Amino acid sequence: MIGFQAKLERFESLAAECELIAKRVQGSKRELYLRAGQHYRDLANDVRALIASFDIAA
Repeated sequence: MIGFQAKLERFESLAAECELIAKRVQGSKRELYLRAGQHYRDLANDVRALIASFDIAA
């Protein structure tokens, strides 16, 4: 479970970094960082749901 929590924190951190970078760049790079940030947010949500399913089963 600790590994999943670490992954969740890492994905959230990466998403925040991408969103911060996206605010500072222009054009296609901005879009790239926004998409990457959204991808990391989606991964974080998936891990969060996985952790919740373990909590329900326990």
